[in-house]
Amino acid sequence: MESTFKEIGDRQSVLDLDPKSAVGGGVEDVYGEDRATEDQLVTPWTFSVASGYSLLRDPQYNKGLAFTEKERDAHYLRGLLPPIILSQQLQEKKLMQNIRQYQVPLQKYISLMELQERNERLFYKLLIDNVEELLPVVYTPTVGEACQKYGSIFKRPQGLYISLKEKGKILEVLKNWPERTIQAIVVTDGERILGLGDLGCQGMGIPVGKLSLYTALGGLRPSACLPITIDVGTNNEQLLKDEFYIGLRQRRATGKEYYELLHEFMSAVKQNYGEKVLIQFEDFANHNAFELLAKYRTTHLVFNDDIQGTASVVLAGVVAALKLVGGALAEQKFLFLGAGEAGTGIAELIALEISKQTKAPLEETRKKIWLVDSKGLIVSSRKDSLQNFKKPWAHEHEPVKDLLDAVKVIKPTILIGSSGVGKTFTKEVVEALSSCNDKPIIMALSNPTSQSECTAEEAYTWSKGRAIFASGSPFDPVEYNGKTYVPGQSNNAYIFPGFGLGLIISGAIRVHDEMLLAASEALASQVTKENFDKRLIYPPFSTIRKISAHIAANVAAKAYELGVATRLPRPKDLVKYAESCMYTPVYRNYR
Repeated sequence: MESTFKEIGDRQSVLDLDPKSAVGGGVEDVYGEDRATEDQLVTPWTFSVASGYSLLRDPQYNKGLAFTEKERDAHYLRGLLPPIILSQQLQEKKLMQNIRQYQVPLQKYISLMELQERNERLFYKLLIDNVEELLPVVYTPTVGEACQKYGSIFKRPQGLYISLKEKGKILEVLKNWPERTIQAIVVTDGERILGLGDLGCQGMGIPVGKLSLYTALGGLRPSACLPITIDVGTNNEQLLKDEFYIGLRQRRATGKEYYELLHEFMSAVKQNYGEKVLIQFEDFANHNAFELLAKYRTTHLVFNDDIQGTASVVLAGVVAALKLVGGALAEQKFLFLGAGEAGTGIAELIALEISKQTKAPLEETRKKIWLVDSKGLIVSSRKDSLQNFKKPWAHEHEPVKDLLDAVKVIKPTILIGSSGVGKTFTKEVVEALSSCNDKPIIMALSNPTSQSECTAEEAYTWSKGRAIFASGSPFDPVEYNGKTYVPGQSNNAYIFPGFGLGLIISGAIRVHDEMLLAASEALASQVTKENFDKRLIYPPFSTIRKISAHIAANVAAKAYELGVATRLPRPKDLVKYAESCMYTPVYRNYR
């Protein structure tokens, strides 16, 4: 069975965001405004250049109190702003003070979204400079709560909403979006938002959040990113009865009606934006996610972050963890709780990497990996009743009814949770795993925090401090027996921004499995000895833009090697080229 995944000169790197250095503007910067140095003048392309009032309300060009005296005169801003001039650094300092005063994470999220809507560059400067503090706010876990309450906090649209009402007119709807040069689309139908289930149209928070990270962490220009929600209804009774719900008030369309709408969407995107636009599927339900990926991966540049991005970041963590534990990847035995998109996607990529390392057939390497779903261990006697994507994992074994018994009989070295169900790695499970491993590797990946299979404190306490632990959502450091343990975060944000940048800078037209392996290898190679000394299996997020540049270079190199790259000639130094293409949010001076 086939896998289910199937030059720049001496220009200075822009990752430091030095206001005086040359700032790279992202790929295909049409007007050149992002490639200018801060000293070079650019024209703020508002609808009416003569109107200062319009300029202050255009998030792409608004600088707030940072407009200079000369700019205030040239753009009719006199009297529209207080007389003081603040630098971008001072604006950033003031905003971080304000955000830190909020006690509720959702308040911080709303404050950041409001900033993004009024001053784009300041929003991204804030996010880049404070990434470790703000990532949990704009992404998991806070974005989950934001989606649940999206109808109540909704103020102005941040992307495109395509519903069943637009059937037959999707190309026209795409043309309503003001930007013409789109490089990355993140699309959801809201049926499986994180571990929270069907949130319908309110799932828009996910594409918006993901694309914010594409810009902040991967350097794509904000204007080249397009968030889209496809609204086919919802089966969430609570939302259907909610007077503030912003989506279609009907049960979900399925079957032919659903797939016809999706096919029209995919065709319209390709027609409007071309062959090289990246379409990232996000938070689709299992049955649709696999189908859509299989159907369009040979005709479009598509990527499913839940299946492929999660797999890539987990594989990187496993490879890094083995440097602490010892032993080769092929010597490990894996047990998964959860056999949906994430679980089977991770399992497949691990099997592919073992196959690549050992030259063994994929059918053989899959036998080192066992999966447990809601009905117990997936074994060959259950094959007739299994969904297609689970069948490759049905191995010969006696039926086993639950996770604890599976741990006892399989004796895995690595336990991975992708079930979306919290508190399933119980004390008995962790103790059973620890009894057969010196350093058990535990990855509790389900999001948000409330759905995590276990907490960091539980993993370290129940394993008596021996576990190598990583989770999907962040946990604070844990004190145990006088020692401080810093849990790793197996966050997709390590992979997808750099992965997307690599596809775009190479002009790739298809995604291949080898590119996902290349991304994993690049991430694992960024874990330093200092990180390993703290038992960390992922590098700190503070260096994420450098990490993304290395991932992008590795992915681009693989695209050139496989013959799917169209941006020719190939740059000599791909890391340097990736860095030079990254958008930076330092303010520009206006004519």
